[in-house]
Amino acid sequence: MAERYIGLMSGTSMDGIDAVLVMIAGDELRVEAALCHPWPQETARTLHALCTPGDNEIDRMGVADNLVAREFAAATHALLAKAKLEPKDIRAIGSHGQTIRHRPQLGFTLQIGNAALLAALTGIDVIADFRTMDMALGGQGAPLVPAFHQALFAKPGALRVVLNLGGIANISVLPGNPGGVYGFDTGPANTLLDGWYRRHQPHGGSYDAGGKWAASGKPIPALLEKLLAHPYFAAPAPKSTGREMFTLDWLDGELAGTSYAPVDVQRTLQALTSHSIARQLPARPESVGASQPKAELFVCGGGAHNAPLLKDLASLLPAWRIASTAELGLAPDWVEGAAFAWLAMCFVHRKPGNLPAVTGASRPAVLGALYPA
Repeated sequence: MAERYIGLMSGTSMDGIDAVLVMIAGDELRVEAALCHPWPQETARTLHALCTPGDNEIDRMGVADNLVAREFAAATHALLAKAKLEPKDIRAIGSHGQTIRHRPQLGFTLQIGNAALLAALTGIDVIADFRTMDMALGGQGAPLVPAFHQALFAKPGALRVVLNLGGIANISVLPGNPGGVYGFDTGPANTLLDGWYRRHQPHGGSYDAGGKWAASGKPIPALLEKLLAHPYFAAPAPKSTGREMFTLDWLDGELAGTSYAPVDVQRTLQALTSHSIARQLPARPESVGASQPKAELFVCGGGAHNAPLLKDLASLLPAWRIASTAELGLAPDWVEGAAFAWLAMCFVHRKPGNLPAVTGASRPAVLGALYPA
C-alpha cells in the first residue's frame, strides 16, 4: 500500500528547513515535492546562540522550542500547497527538529521543535525524537541516515559510500552486502566554513556560496596538520560529533599567536573537511575489480554544491568516482529530509530505523515517538 510521508529536517548548518514529501510503496520511494523554508533571521540568531552554553538557557530553549515548531508547520503548509494536497493525504510527518546539543559521551542529545505543537498546527500525526532510543541502547544516536542510504542506494557486490556534507560531514559505507554496512561522522564541514565566512564576510550572506571565497585563498599546511591533530579524527567508529566540538572558539585557540589571512584560513578549513574525509574512507576499495574500475562516492547535502571542495576530494581520492546522489534518483538537497520521512514510515510500521554497527547501539530498534494530531 502506497503512503505519503513528510520529512522535516534542519541540520547543524541551520541554512533552512528542508521539507520533503515522499510516496513510499514497499521498497520504492519517490519524492513528490520538496522545498527549503528559510529561517527568519532573528530565529536563526536565537538558535545559533542556544548551541553555545550560556545564561538563562531553559527559558530561551522553551521559547525557541515553539518557534521551531511554528516554522516547521509553515514549511509543511507551504509543501502541501506546492503539492496541492491536504493534511488528510499525509500518513505522518517525520520531524528531526533542530539539534542544539549532541553529547553522546554524556548519553544525551537534544532536538527542539515542539512536536505536539507541530501536530496541532498541521493536523498531521508527528513522529519525532528519533535519536534517544538509540542512545538509551548505548548508541551514539547518530548518524541515523545510513539505514536509509542502505535501503535506497546499496548495490549488491559494489562498494558505494554516501557522503553527506552538512554542518557535520558523515559517511555511509555500503560494501555491497547488508551485514557490512557502517558509517560515522567524519568531522566538520559547513559548520566551520560558514561560521568563519560570516565573521569575515558579514555582508556576503550566511555562507560561502559555491566555495568561491575559499577558492581565492591558499591552504596553510602547518595549520591544516595542526587542525587534523584533533583527537576526534583518529578515534575509532562508532562515533558522532556536533558543532559543540568544532567551534570558532576551538579554531581561535588553534590560531592563537598567528596572523594568517582570513581567506587562507577559509581555504584551509575546506582542506580540513576534504582531508578528514579522505583519511577516514576505507583504505582500499575491497570490492573494486576489473568490472568496476573505481569505487563510488555519492555526495549529498549543501556541500554537494561546493565545486572546489569536490575538486579537493577528487584529487585526494583518485581511486574513487565522485558523483551526486542525483545520479541515484534523489537530489542531494533532499536526501536528509527524505530520510526522516522514511524513518517516520519505519516507526508507523514498527521497523527498526538504526544500524547498531553504525551507532554502537546494543540492538536494532524502532526509533521515534508519536504525537497524534
